[in-house]
Amino acid sequence: MHVYALGMTTRFRGITVREGLLLHGPAGWGEFCPFPEYDDREALGWLAAAREAAEDGWPEPVRDRVPVNCTVPAVGPEHAQRIVRASGATTAKVKVAEPGTPAGADEERVAAVRDALGPSGLVRVDANGAWPVDEAIAAIRRIGRAAGGLEYVEQPCATVEELAAVRRAVDVPIAADESVRRAEDPMRVVRAGAADIVVLKVAPLGGVRRALRIAQECGLPVVVSSAVESSVGLAAGLALAGALPELHHACGLGTASLLAEDVVADADRLLPADGTLPVPRRAPEPVRRADVAAPPERDAWWRARYARVAALR
Repeated sequence: MHVYALGMTTRFRGITVREGLLLHGPAGWGEFCPFPEYDDREALGWLAAAREAAEDGWPEPVRDRVPVNCTVPAVGPEHAQRIVRASGATTAKVKVAEPGTPAGADEERVAAVRDALGPSGLVRVDANGAWPVDEAIAAIRRIGRAAGGLEYVEQPCATVEELAAVRRAVDVPIAADESVRRAEDPMRVVRAGAADIVVLKVAPLGGVRRALRIAQECGLPVVVSSAVESSVGLAAGLALAGALPELHHACGLGTASLLAEDVVADADRLLPADGTLPVPRRAPEPVRRADVAAPPERDAWWRARYARVAALR
């Protein structure tokens, strides 16, 4: 096992360094990197996904490449435009509702993104469950006008019931993320009529095969997204996107650009070209794992966490 620490190009999800643990098995490399807010039992899915990649490998793909969106953190409008223009993507996912953001900043950011994409590009926004219902409805309408139309809004509110209430009140499609990946019963979203789209992330859901089963059970269009992993973990997300019978939306798997460095060689980094990424058969080799090794105290912390989670299986 190898513990890494990767600096990030921009503060994202409240972090400036992404840490995780790499493990090797007969099928290749897997990545265990649950965020700190996941307790040990919630982290079991992340462990299952890492072991699937290392021990079992992934299902056969049905496509060779996957369209991806660029991800725009809660940055200023000029920075947002640079991110979009450098990405080559025709779809942008924009973070909104970041704590401490000044009034009007979200609208300025999405307007800048629209300008960079042009009229034919698609803008989607992600609130990470930050809004109460009334605020969500007003914000979606306001941001939608600034964006010149939204493809969808991801997780505007925290609960399934709130998502359903917002979905009834707005004419923008609603995507569920946290309400699927952190739920004991991911199907509650479907039964409640709370979403038009489900966002699936391989690591918290327990691997490619389990995510495929959830996609089939949901019966809704799927967007595969990352958990800001290194290129080793991103490969599993691409394996899921590559194996889905249908893929109607660009996926949120272009996030390697949020990392200032990676565990793999530069040539193997999973960075999009012309708005797409290839579907790998296994994760790339983390040849730089010694160069990006975490400090000793963080190495010990991750090994202890891995041991605690593994003991729960």
